[in-house]
Amino acid sequence: MTQTPALHNSILTFTCLDQAGIVHAVSGAIVAAQGNILESQQYYSPETGMFFIRIQLEHGSERAELSDCLAPVARRFQAEARVYEVGRPTRCLILVSTAPHCLNAILSRVTTGTLPLDVPLVLGNHPDLAELAGFYGVPFEHHAVLAETKADVEARIRQLVVEQDIELVVLARYMQILSPELCDFLTGRAINIHHSFLPGFKGANPYRQAHARGVKLIGATAHFVTADLDEGPIIEQSVTRVGHAKSVSQLSEIGRDIESTVLAHAVRLFAEHRILLDGVRTVVFD
Repeated sequence: MTQTPALHNSILTFTCLDQAGIVHAVSGAIVAAQGNILESQQYYSPETGMFFIRIQLEHGSERAELSDCLAPVARRFQAEARVYEVGRPTRCLILVSTAPHCLNAILSRVTTGTLPLDVPLVLGNHPDLAELAGFYGVPFEHHAVLAETKADVEARIRQLVVEQDIELVVLARYMQILSPELCDFLTGRAINIHHSFLPGFKGANPYRQAHARGVKLIGATAHFVTADLDEGPIIEQSVTRVGHAKSVSQLSEIGRDIESTVLAHAVRLFAEHRILLDGVRTVVFD
């Protein structure tokens, strides 16, 4: 009796300048690798002329054989082609300061199996969240960031990324500005979250400033980290309406809830390989 070969589930992302024959060629490579397409999304960017594909497929060949079948297609179209294993957790380093809401949102989802991450460490520039990380069974490191220690702390972050095979760094309300060198090192693999009042209400107590001005919308933005502070490619945003009767503390609570939800969703999109960079913008296949 012939045994049916085990099927592998993979995600393929393919990015190149738009030209004729891309979908046909990619599909042919998948067929050559004994593959069957389960889900396919594509987008042409008129601003940059780039073409983007995300395909989820099952295939009888090994993942390396699928990559080999795709390699000549990628060369032909001068494309960036990547193959990922469906369901493999993304290795993630989380950076924090003192606010617990975003860290709790991520780790609670990891614990319940709704966010496919493997978090080997939480690193904080304050010790406040060590107990929260410990509650979820995640090791915690504390490194105070001062003028004389900033370079050493960033060197430690780089070391962890390399030694722990980190694929994503999440700034979960990490209240430190990363150096341009570290931003370059983490290009396309570091996500930050902030309230939506920027650039109008900068600095301390943004919700008090917003309350004083009578804002009617509160929101949050998750984006890739770049050397341009809080101006990286946007991944996810959300807002909710508020009224004049809300106090500063109520506005802050609403803001924390939105930040937590938006950051967790952005991290999920990254972990499921649904975000592709299009210059200073993102293509998100949600």
